[in-house]
Amino acid sequence: IVTTDRGEVAKGSAEIFFRKVKFWKEDGQEEAPPVFNVGGVNYFHVKVVGLLFVATTRVNVSPSLVLELLQRIARVIKDYLGVLSEDSLRKNFVLVYELLDEVIDFGYMQTTSTEVLKSYIFNEPIVVDAARLQPLGPAAIFMQGTKRMPGTAITKSVVANEPGGRKREEIFVDIIEKIS
Repeated sequence: IVTTDRGEVAKGSAEIFFRKVKFWKEDGQEEAPPVFNVGGVNYFHVKVVGLLFVATTRVNVSPSLVLELLQRIARVIKDYLGVLSEDSLRKNFVLVYELLDEVIDFGYMQTTSTEVLKSYIFNEPIVVDAARLQPLGPAAIFMQGTKRMPGTAITKSVVANEPGGRKREEIFVDIIEKIS
């Protein structure tokens, strides 16, 4: 996802980003750094569950602010879709576009709270079957412990409806505590 809401970055920036990240081999690094500049355009990206979330700008902004915003956008999208995957993004493109429109207005961050966004978002998510999803790969080691299975609650949308048409008002929280 490349955000160019202010019109300051050329439309071809997505292709430039993709080529630069795919063929990154500078100074012995295998992967592109989270922030880099090509032709006067700053590219910020985070990788969440194998998906790249990207922001571009020509102005000088705090990299940590933009990277945190991208992480929060990924979290909001996951909250609404229930499952963050390429398939769920494709099927819910209109909802994701509406979320991005509310989170970022003319290139400026507005809100990243799922609860606040509920009053502005009117599209319902198209449910993607979590059983068909591919395993997360090496990153899954950090996502879940070896002695427990993830609950079904992590794949549910925050706006899911009950069969009778009533809206459920539930929130699921995973608390992981480590003591050393």
